[in-house]
Amino acid sequence: MRIAEGCNGKLYIRGVNKNLADIVIMISFSNTYLYLIPAFPLLGFVVNALLSMGAARRGKGFPEIISSVVACAMPTLSFGIALWAFCILKGLPENGVLQPEPLFSWISTSLIQIPFSFVFDHLSAVMVLVVTGVGSLIHYYSVGYMKGDVSYSRYLAYLNLFLFFMLLLVLGDNLLVLFVGWEGVGLCSYFLIGFWFTDAEKAKAGKKAFVVNRIGDFGFLVGLFYLVKTCVTQNTGEAPLYLSYSFLISHQEWFLPIATVMTLCFFVGATGKSAQIPLYIWLPDAMAGPTPVSALIHAATMVTAGIYMVARLFFLFHMAPLTLHIIALVGLATAVLAALIAITQYDIKKVLAYSTVSQLGYMFLALGVGAPQAALFHVVTHAFFKACLFLGAGSVIYAMHHEQDIRNMGGLFKKVPVTAFAFLVSTLAIAGIPPFAGFFSKDEILLNVYLHAPLWMYVTSLVAAGLTAFYMFRLFVYVFLGHERKTHNSHDHHEEHHSSQVPWIMDAPVAILGLLAILGGFLGVPEVLHGSNHFHHWLSFLTEGVEAHHVSHSLELTLMAVSTGWALLLSLTSLKLYSANLNWTAPLKNKFAPLYQLMQNKFYVDEVYTFLIVKPLLGISRVVLWKGADQKLIDGVLVHGWSGLSQFGAQALAFLQTGYLGHYLVLLTLGVVVLLVCLLGIF
Repeated sequence: MRIAEGCNGKLYIRGVNKNLADIVIMISFSNTYLYLIPAFPLLGFVVNALLSMGAARRGKGFPEIISSVVACAMPTLSFGIALWAFCILKGLPENGVLQPEPLFSWISTSLIQIPFSFVFDHLSAVMVLVVTGVGSLIHYYSVGYMKGDVSYSRYLAYLNLFLFFMLLLVLGDNLLVLFVGWEGVGLCSYFLIGFWFTDAEKAKAGKKAFVVNRIGDFGFLVGLFYLVKTCVTQNTGEAPLYLSYSFLISHQEWFLPIATVMTLCFFVGATGKSAQIPLYIWLPDAMAGPTPVSALIHAATMVTAGIYMVARLFFLFHMAPLTLHIIALVGLATAVLAALIAITQYDIKKVLAYSTVSQLGYMFLALGVGAPQAALFHVVTHAFFKACLFLGAGSVIYAMHHEQDIRNMGGLFKKVPVTAFAFLVSTLAIAGIPPFAGFFSKDEILLNVYLHAPLWMYVTSLVAAGLTAFYMFRLFVYVFLGHERKTHNSHDHHEEHHSSQVPWIMDAPVAILGLLAILGGFLGVPEVLHGSNHFHHWLSFLTEGVEAHHVSHSLELTLMAVSTGWALLLSLTSLKLYSANLNWTAPLKNKFAPLYQLMQNKFYVDEVYTFLIVKPLLGISRVVLWKGADQKLIDGVLVHGWSGLSQFGAQALAFLQTGYLGHYLVLLTLGVVVLLVCLLGIF
């Protein structure tokens, strides 16, 4: 091993990896500034939590100002450090990583050594920049959107804590640190989705998200147990195990016999966090939280955790073709199902929620066909345009006095021009229209599906892409075009005019995200369009050793033309139909009433789950756990039974206390006789 000084620490050059056949550059920093990336949001949480607790005594004004500054500054500082680390990482040789000394030794036994450590490689760099960058913009937007809320400081505290756990998830150097962040974002989603917990429906939505995610987390834990057990069993040497990602990669042959079972367990965990069939049902209900929360959860953080985990462990998933096939099928089914539901929804946030579920299906489809780079590219572009769409929806809701039914909107292009233009740009991006961001990432996914999957899967994914364009332009027409439609709530003219003025602190993040929705796709311009596909090459280590499929430029251009033409056709069709008549679907509703009702009612999935799972569990809980175990066993036997027995014993002893000396002498004599009999019996 050769050691050289540099980069504020020591430069270690490790040996050749026998599986990846590359030289990994490890930089150990004496100044562990990478830990500041999650530390700043954690500090913001602590400060805002204290301000929240003291808000009642200090009044609303003072804590709100301090909370805003602290909550926005912390993720911004994290983003700045992440940019600095990214610049250093770019200057390293291929496959270089930044890794500080472990913060502390977490689990230390003779068999396993697991430090609490971070790694900043090409994959975590992408995720950290997206999480801190988009997350910071959402924090700034929240200052305007949530201004005046009675629990303002508490809201920002939860937002900072959410960001801390997400950064822990993507920066962790092993699966246990990742799992801490994994559970942390689940907990914070419960806090944020049910933020307005005095509303029973919103509290219920928070509980639903928490419970459904726990189901997926159980699968993740089983997969983790399999992995650790296999490592302990296979390790024949005396050296302890270091379960870092690099260690797992260098010993990946250990997992070949159980790769399918283990990766299926991990995928169950991913379906919970990233809202895939059958555990997608929590995500649409997550709209109960404040709109910036929806943007944070749906765009850049929690829902991408499953994608990140599968990509991080892709060396294991690649050894399990059956698991990859299942991932592709589930992703495709989720994309189509959610797109069909989105077509018939009238709540602006519900349309975007099912759009997120559909786009996540596309990402899993890419992972399933062996293209993690395409999946992660779509994660990045989706973070830009979906955050823009959700924040734009928040601005519309703000301008419409918290109205969310798109049938009561219309003609808002002039009232909220910044929001309208950014929303249009992001709609074009998610529809896959060139040269906007979604075109490049979605086209790469469709190309890989065509190359690595049956033709019917490509055709179905193409249909789903067209449906995306159709329902997004339907949404745009309903909200921004046409004439202004009256809301259910009556307001005078002055109040309506005042409500339409969106603060600049809300407009600025929407505008920045709209710009990113235009330019973000240029990170991965394919070679056929005279680009170098920087993003794909940046993450090429994920599929190191996997045989690449070369495709002719003519075929790639043909597929690109087909997908673009299909997206344009459906976009223009939707634009023309809904611009001419918002109720043009009425004949279709009447003619295909059962099918339309099925789609509008979300295929009754929630109702089926309620009937088959929720109600039986509630019945068992009431009869067995509450009335049986709690009331009869715990309260009846243990509490009241023991108290009754104690009372009976006390009464019996009280009966013996007669106050007569003769009675006491008789009892004393009987006691001595009993003791003598016992002693004689023993000896």
